[in-house]
Amino acid sequence: MMDCKQALTEAKGDFEQAVIVLRKKGVSVAAKKATRVTSEGSVASYIHAGGKIGVLVEVNCESDFVARTDDFKELVHDIAMHIAASDPKYIRKEDVTAADFEREKEIYRAQAIASGKPANIADKMVAGRMEKFYQEVCLYEQPFIKDQTQSIAQLITTKIGKLGENISVRRVF
Repeated sequence: MMDCKQALTEAKGDFEQAVIVLRKKGVSVAAKKATRVTSEGSVASYIHAGGKIGVLVEVNCESDFVARTDDFKELVHDIAMHIAASDPKYIRKEDVTAADFEREKEIYRAQAIASGKPANIADKMVAGRMEKFYQEVCLYEQPFIKDQTQSIAQLITTKIGKLGENISVRRVF
């Protein structure tokens, strides 16, 4: 309640600006909590209609109290459904193996040079294509299937701001 009141005061009574202030505050809260240990959580399953695709995902938080909330359960279900739809190979950018990274980088560099681009422009093209590669294979970088305007990382950050605890995807089966 006090956060809402402070946001309205800061926005001088403008509701839309107050929402923006609250969203920014949620991101800063999430950044502060990023180093905290997530040892509790939930394992959820999602079986797509027809039973041909199934996913198990473990999402962790800091306390069992938060793990039992409807917001957290909804997040875990949404992440499991997203994984079933998009089939990411890695959870985070940091999880991409060096071999896969170098292989993709060399492929993109060869394509850029084959198209006749100078080396400096080819490097910029490679950097852009690597970001696209991360969006295709890393869960946190993918656009959320229910709302393409935000990534899974942004979805998790929003929930961290709302629930007040660090949340992370631990593993996918």
